[in-house]
Amino acid sequence: MTTLCVAGGTGQVGRELVRLALSKGHQVSVLSRHVPPVGSAKYHDGATYFAGDVTSGDGLAAAVAGADVVIDCLEGQLGKAQKQFADGGARLLAAAHLAGVPKAVALSIINCDLSSFPYYASKAAKERNYAESPLQTVVVRATQFHGLVAKTFAAGAKVRLIPTFKAARFQSIAPVDVAAALLEAAVGDWQGKSHSERHHLWTVAGPETLTMRQMAESWKSVMGSRGKIIELPLPGPMGDFLRAGHNLTSERPYGRETFVSWLEKHEESL
Repeated sequence: MTTLCVAGGTGQVGRELVRLALSKGHQVSVLSRHVPPVGSAKYHDGATYFAGDVTSGDGLAAAVAGADVVIDCLEGQLGKAQKQFADGGARLLAAAHLAGVPKAVALSIINCDLSSFPYYASKAAKERNYAESPLQTVVVRATQFHGLVAKTFAAGAKVRLIPTFKAARFQSIAPVDVAAALLEAAVGDWQGKSHSERHHLWTVAGPETLTMRQMAESWKSVMGSRGKIIELPLPGPMGDFLRAGHNLTSERPYGRETFVSWLEKHEESL
């Protein structure tokens, strides 16, 4: 049994990770801004919940105390949270180091260091903090989640237009598969002696590579949408990133759940 502290354990990947870790017999503490109510979808019996904030450092010491591994699933997509995302990761690592935690794992985005898109840049900045940490670290870079693409289609379908981006392909992955990778990184043997061997990057991708049009056609079929699929240019850093194929990997796929199988399980919530 491993004692895990999951920061961001009420988010879409974090709560899947907590559920999976508990099912494997691990002891789990969860750090989040707010403790979820008992019986809610974000609450799992058997986990211990701590209210804390990585932007201020409040509550971190109590949450990480006694942990063998800290797993950072926190998100900072907008505004102040994005600006403080990397610094928050550094505070979490410092609290873990002070508590004697030997290892930390972080969720990141594939090739985020190759984009100037602000959200990706914040992920890359956090990765640098992990690479400089005295702890043993594993950064798990994931491809885009199935839900990100599905939400793009759903938003356009409200006006009967399903947008796709020119030359865009995806190896999208299910959050439950990402959670499995984070748990594997946390409990696996990544031990090394030199500084470079102590800090690892691991990229995980979904089971198939599809054009965005193919994904739109599948989404339309599963959802029964009558929207028209249209192709649009995507300007700016994100368009450059996708056209260059930086969201794809030649490594062996890790995820098992396809886009269609994920859609069929989640169509009522989309």
